[in-house]
Amino acid sequence: MAITAADVNKLRQMTGAGMMDCKKALTEANGDFEAAIDILRKQGQKVAAKRADRDATEGLVIAKTNADSTVGVLVCVNCETDFVAKNADFTAMAERMTAIALEKGLSSVDALKAAAYDSNGMSIAEKLIEQTGVIGEKIDVSACAEVKAPYVYAYNHPGNKVASLVGLSKAGFETAAKDVAMQVAAMGPVALDKASTPQSVIEKELEIGKELAIQEGKPADMAEKIAQGRLNKFFKESTLLAQEFIKDNKLSVEQYLKNQDKDLTATDFKRHSLTV
Repeated sequence: MAITAADVNKLRQMTGAGMMDCKKALTEANGDFEAAIDILRKQGQKVAAKRADRDATEGLVIAKTNADSTVGVLVCVNCETDFVAKNADFTAMAERMTAIALEKGLSSVDALKAAAYDSNGMSIAEKLIEQTGVIGEKIDVSACAEVKAPYVYAYNHPGNKVASLVGLSKAGFETAAKDVAMQVAAMGPVALDKASTPQSVIEKELEIGKELAIQEGKPADMAEKIAQGRLNKFFKESTLLAQEFIKDNKLSVEQYLKNQDKDLTATDFKRHSLTV
């Protein structure tokens, strides 16, 4: 059947693919729009495979909370260039994927990719492949995390290269929540406190501390004590509640929160950055 310019334009509007790609897909599909979309997706899969080894280090990191600020999600959608990251369509796609994660309570990349992107049943994984074909860059999702708490604050640093979520034990402390979320974004703590630090991280820090002490010429028994001392310093510098509060280094984050309310503390946090 004859493929009209109107048909080509319609498919282009539906998919964002190039005019010639749309015309070829419609011709191959004999005018069937659904089949043409499948053809374009398959082209996207080929492009995605070719670009699988490329680094998608640009993109957007977006954090959002629900209406009553008891649940927050953080999603990172990646691309290869800052030019694409600043494109309005890419931004809209990233915002929609974040909204889907929030609506469905998703907390992993695999769960997000399996979720439906639109009412036609296209999954987010399929959308990423499609957009890889349309845009010509590797498009992917590298982070999807969730925080639930009596009060959750979402902080998006200007430029959307880094974002954070912080959960507090009580509601009504928006300023404090923002301060701590900014602390998380700036300082990148590895855990909430000493107790929640992964054992693998503790063992690694002890090993490094002991090795440094031995290289400095300390005997083995003393090296163990020095390593423990360095581990305590690590907890102070790298766990959120023990860190010096960036707005007042005379206080730890934990002390800052207690100054707001004796029962106030941070219960969870998430952070993602495109660069660190």
